[in-house]
Amino acid sequence: MTSVRLLDIRDTPLSLDEVYAEVTDPAAGGICLFVGTVREEDEGKPVSSLGYSSHPTAVARLREVAERIAAECEVVALAGVHRVGDLVVGDLAVVVAASAAHRAQAFEACRRLIDELKTDVPVWKHQTFSSGDAEWVGSEGGPGGRA
Repeated sequence: MTSVRLLDIRDTPLSLDEVYAEVTDPAAGGICLFVGTVREEDEGKPVSSLGYSSHPTAVARLREVAERIAAECEVVALAGVHRVGDLVVGDLAVVVAASAAHRAQAFEACRRLIDELKTDVPVWKHQTFSSGDAEWVGSEGGPGGRA
């Protein structure tokens, strides 16, 4: 079985159990899971609404990132899903997981997967603050940016 097992961008709620199940394996002695949730404020400013959008190439770019990490790290399996659409405080925005023979390898691969997803995959967060100010955050600076 390939080490890259689940990658997706979805407009439906994410499941920790689904992502965890994809990286479980008899060869894995360590599994690391990262969950990003919607918080009620950003940099001390109250958030009144938040939405994610993605470029049509986002899943393909996520696959490139995951395959690169799988080739460079000693992983058993990788999985990751990101949510798009309108979200509320507490919703799961992203779930990534890595399994490896040992915990250090699982931690390294999981951290790289979330960090490189955030920098290299065209998924953007649009947040509006209680003050009425709004901003785009994410790869290439918003949906008007390059993909």
